[in-house]
Amino acid sequence: MSVLIAIPARYASSRYPGKPLVPLTGATGEAQTLIERSWRAAMAVSGVDRVVVATDDDRIKDVSEAFGAEVVMTSETCQNGTERCAEAHAALGGGYDFVVNLQGDAPLTPAWFVEGLIDGLRRAPDAEIATPVLRCDGATLRGFLEDRKAGRVGGTTAVFGAARQAMYFSKEVIPFTNDTYADDAQTPVFHHVGVYAYRPDALAAYPSWPVGPLETLEGLEQLRFMENGRQVLCVEVEARDRQFWELNNPADVPKIEAMMAEMGVA
Repeated sequence: MSVLIAIPARYASSRYPGKPLVPLTGATGEAQTLIERSWRAAMAVSGVDRVVVATDDDRIKDVSEAFGAEVVMTSETCQNGTERCAEAHAALGGGYDFVVNLQGDAPLTPAWFVEGLIDGLRRAPDAEIATPVLRCDGATLRGFLEDRKAGRVGGTTAVFGAARQAMYFSKEVIPFTNDTYADDAQTPVFHHVGVYAYRPDALAAYPSWPVGPLETLEGLEQLRFMENGRQVLCVEVEARDRQFWELNNPADVPKIEAMMAEMGVA
């Protein structure tokens, strides 16, 4: 089955304008832009036929092509990464069995997250979209809670049923737990990893659906699938001692750089 990875990237982020071009310094002291690090993460995934950067901005296009990425230009009217991936897939002529949306703010995404995601969707014929979830340890959960107290969104959490079908995603920390956990203890909270694998029919239909109240409130694009009765599969992945964080706010830059230094990511 053929697989396309599209990396949606826009310059006009409401929370962090110009985010894809922000430099991140690795363990060796070399700085690479966020979009380049995200592209390199995508290129490390096995079993993928094509990787493209999908953008509407010439600055991102020029930087991406300079480090060797293939770029697909999309319109400024795309409301989120899923719509941009749908437009990019159509611009390429379609034909891929799976389209993966590896968002351009997730440079620490391990290859096995994406590989597991594709395999999970392949094994679940009733699911139209799949996304990874990572069980939080106590330290990660505490970080989420501290971010929320400070008025920041540190990450998205997910709850799902026995068959791993998604029940809800939120920028709040759910489910509620009043327990305390050691840094390395497992918790009942799952961090939603911002990667998606779509079947092409569902992806093509997505831009035609109206934006619903839950997507509007949470600002989470995957809720549009759920609000339109589509099944979203949550695929649990393992950290394997790899730290993971998304770049949502300027305060995340030193956090991610510290993680890269600790893990030896160049």
